[in-house]
Amino acid sequence: MKIHQISDHIWSLKIWMLIPIHVWVVVEENGVTLVDAGLPTMAKGILKFIEQLNAGPLKRIVLTHGHSDHTGAIKRILKVKTVPVFAHRIEIPYMEGDYPYPRRKKAIPSIAKGLAHAFLEDENKNLEPVGSLTPYFAPGHSPGHVVFYHHDDRVLLAGDLFTSKKGKLHKPISMFTADMNQAVKSSRIVSQLKPERLEVCHGKSVFLPADQLDEYIDKT
Repeated sequence: MKIHQISDHIWSLKIWMLIPIHVWVVVEENGVTLVDAGLPTMAKGILKFIEQLNAGPLKRIVLTHGHSDHTGAIKRILKVKTVPVFAHRIEIPYMEGDYPYPRRKKAIPSIAKGLAHAFLEDENKNLEPVGSLTPYFAPGHSPGHVVFYHHDDRVLLAGDLFTSKKGKLHKPISMFTADMNQAVKSSRIVSQLKPERLEVCHGKSVFLPADQLDEYIDKT
């Protein structure tokens, strides 16, 4: 597992499984938040890194979405650490296997039923902050996909909203994306937030991504 500090409060943990798979550890005032949980084989490395980081205990796991390469280590982590898991309320029935993900034939649970909590929402259905991260609804790759913005570090943890190549924004992986048109529409969150740095699960960092957005949308 490769570990890299990407900002003052955020660390990237990566493995290769044909493609790169990233999860992120975010240092909070009283512990750490894990963003996505990768594959089952990542659990040991995630827990070891959090211990070595010495920034406090794991407080929560938050998910961009419920695909198996983002939830895989949860079961093993929760055997060691009892922490809440959060996802968007729209995503939870797909994660729990009540419905098949769009374009999938079968409903296959990626997380135990009743385990995930829905992000809190205000009266306008905006998602409430979780620790130092603010989730934003960004559907398309999956029905309840979200991205997380760290306002102090100006980093957007974008999950599978995009992939990236050579510092450029690219579409999410088509065969696993529920609605590509909706995913492209959701990409406009980048213009709203204007992060200095954008991180994706499958690819490398993208700097000043808002400067690329018009070109990205025109190509997609």
